[in-house]
Amino acid sequence: MNHPISFPKRSLPTDALEVLYEDNHLISVNKPAGMLVQGDRSGEESLMDVVREYIRGRYQKPGNVFLGMVHRLDRPVSGVVLFARTSKAASRLMRQWQAREVKKTYWAVVEGALKPEQGKIVGHLRKSGKRVRTAKEGDPGAKEAMLEYRTLARKNGVSLVEIGLITGRKHQIRIQLSQAGCPVKGDVKYGAEAFLPDKTIRLVARSLSLRHPVTGQEMTLSVDTGDLEREFSIS
Repeated sequence: MNHPISFPKRSLPTDALEVLYEDNHLISVNKPAGMLVQGDRSGEESLMDVVREYIRGRYQKPGNVFLGMVHRLDRPVSGVVLFARTSKAASRLMRQWQAREVKKTYWAVVEGALKPEQGKIVGHLRKSGKRVRTAKEGDPGAKEAMLEYRTLARKNGVSLVEIGLITGRKHQIRIQLSQAGCPVKGDVKYGAEAFLPDKTIRLVARSLSLRHPVTGQEMTLSVDTGDLEREFSIS
């Protein structure tokens, strides 16, 4: 299950950035699949780099632009990413994440069909070097991992599944769906049959529901999944 993957380099001009929501405290964008959220040693352009440049240009901000990261998406995953534009907003958002008050919904195209079609997967995961592995309760470093799922449609040997992520462990959805016998399409690292041409996987962070860290207003940030709905004939 450990397959080294070389991703094509992704570049995203600021005028191509899809902004889902922004105000003085927050900015949410649609992350393209295959792009890093945060920079690493490779020096490749990251989503944070692009968002900073967008803010710098739009608001004519000289010098450094504060941008707080409160959650991540895996590189091959697309969808909703939320950043804080102030340190106060960042700390308040982090508290919501830690208290599991944020509702995180994903859509995945998986190989095969989950049985039952709807349910909950509960297990434990632990980090082992750069990898994440399944574990037993009580194992050193083991953390509980929970998600809910329901099958939305099936077609040509694959299923469209909606996932409600209760915990937020690294690679959790990918590992737990694979353990259930239905790896995410394209996710060779966790048991899929073949790579997609661009080395991404068919997993989308569809929406986040949370309280605005300053106003307290309930809000939902979501991306358009019309292509998937049409592919699976969901009206």
